[in-house]
Amino acid sequence: MTERVRLATFNLENLDDGPDAPLPLAARIAVLRPQLMRLDADILFLQEVNGQPVRAPRTLAALDALLAGSPLSGYHRATTESPHGGPMDKQNLVILSRWPIREHRNLLHDLTPPPELASVTSARRDRTPQPLRWERPVLYAAIALPGGDVLHAINLHLRAPLAAFVEGQKLGPFSWKTTAGWADGFYRAAVQRAGQAFEARLLVDGILDEDPAALIAVSGDFNAEAAEMPTRILMATSEDTGNNALAPRSLGPVETVVPAERRYSVIHAGRHLLLDHMLVSRRLLGCLVSAEIHNEGLGDELVGYANAGRAAESFHAPLVVEFDLPDR
Repeated sequence: MTERVRLATFNLENLDDGPDAPLPLAARIAVLRPQLMRLDADILFLQEVNGQPVRAPRTLAALDALLAGSPLSGYHRATTESPHGGPMDKQNLVILSRWPIREHRNLLHDLTPPPELASVTSARRDRTPQPLRWERPVLYAAIALPGGDVLHAINLHLRAPLAAFVEGQKLGPFSWKTTAGWADGFYRAAVQRAGQAFEARLLVDGILDEDPAALIAVSGDFNAEAAEMPTRILMATSEDTGNNALAPRSLGPVETVVPAERRYSVIHAGRHLLLDHMLVSRRLLGCLVSAEIHNEGLGDELVGYANAGRAAESFHAPLVVEFDLPDR
């Protein structure tokens, strides 16, 4: 016997219902809810879900409103949490599951300490190395599948490839005083993005140490294409490790079954990019049936940002994947 299981990932792009939201939540729900219903997902990885109100204790009221009246409103839920409890202010990760979530946890420097970097262009007099922390945690959930197996779901939103803050080097949100200052910030951002991918890879390796046949799905907004360093760290292919004996520990990208002309989740300045991924363990890859990227009508995010982000839709396309899982 096999069970058809649908997994999907979707960056909702700052889903919010606060005073800073560029559009009323109702306008966004009118566009986003049909997209979620079309996914028909059993397990859904969501990114950029803001908490309300701004001050603690926060809730995910905007997400609750989006899901209200749909089957997803009754799904089991795991979310990232602030150090003080409850959701974070901005850009929470959420996993929704038709089936029970046995356990979940956040990982933020649990497996990797913050690297210490010195900023050579900072206006600070003290330029001794300082810890450089990731911006968001990784969200892990162990989901009890109906056939008796467990899916290890890992939700990611890696840092965008935009230069990180460097004291005294910025003229505005996207404007820099010097090229050296910008390069310093860009280097720091690259360390954060690759470093968090490394922490997620260590989580994957720990799961495989305990169960080499584990069903693992790492999904979300990687802010990187397949050939870029963060994705390569997570996949750990034999071509990169140089050791075929490690092939069973690599993660496979499901997107390769999507036709090449549809293989993109973001349009940036006319460029079609695949930044949203689902990487799965070898046993789960063997159960792959199909994958789709719902990018029909996807807008150019650069145009959207120029319009102060006033768009009801997300500038990320959702990815949905089907697997036939045999009973264990």
